[in-house]
Amino acid sequence: MWPENGGDPNTSSELSAILAQAKKAGIPKDIIERAVAKGKGLSTSGEPLQSMTMEAILPPSVAAIIECQTDNKRRTRENIRYIVKQLGGTVTPTAHLFQRRGHVLLDSDVLLEEVDVMAKIIETEAVDYDFKEGETSLSIYTEPDQTTSVAQTLSDSLDLTIRSSNMKWIPREEFLVEVDSIEDEDRLPLSDMISQIEAESDVQVVYHNAVLHKQPSTMI
Repeated sequence: MWPENGGDPNTSSELSAILAQAKKAGIPKDIIERAVAKGKGLSTSGEPLQSMTMEAILPPSVAAIIECQTDNKRRTRENIRYIVKQLGGTVTPTAHLFQRRGHVLLDSDVLLEEVDVMAKIIETEAVDYDFKEGETSLSIYTEPDQTTSVAQTLSDSLDLTIRSSNMKWIPREEFLVEVDSIEDEDRLPLSDMISQIEAESDVQVVYHNAVLHKQPSTMI
């Protein structure tokens, strides 16, 4: 995850540490420079990056939404199309199988009580949440236009720190696809397909509607 306090290693100790680890691991300099530029919203040439989204179906009938940042939409579109085709998939509309949601992650310095948390969530426009009694973090989902207000309201009322606030594509429950986690000799595992797409330098994140189904173990 990219540090939230910026993409400048001269002002971000967290980023500086990440870059040091990357260099130690032998990651090529051009990849590191591209990552730093992307963290600033720029290409390696200094040109502003543009956001773009592509949709696809991957084997076996898994819907995917691919979010990118690029300085050349045509190049990115062609690259993604080529990768998806090589994986046996098709670039086609899939957004209707997902919901666009705001996602807020908040942290507390102390353990949170579920009664207090629930009371404050009910007062907001949140549509879903993820929280367990005695935890110090709270994950909230909102309508896209309510993300900032819900984040600020909960931060103020529960004395929480906003760790992140962004948009996500959440698969609609009725369109979830169960996929066996076991290997299939006729296709790559879904995780490998996702990894190949994410390896494209312009790709930021890949959302999908697959639920991995693990077959019962036969070991005694």
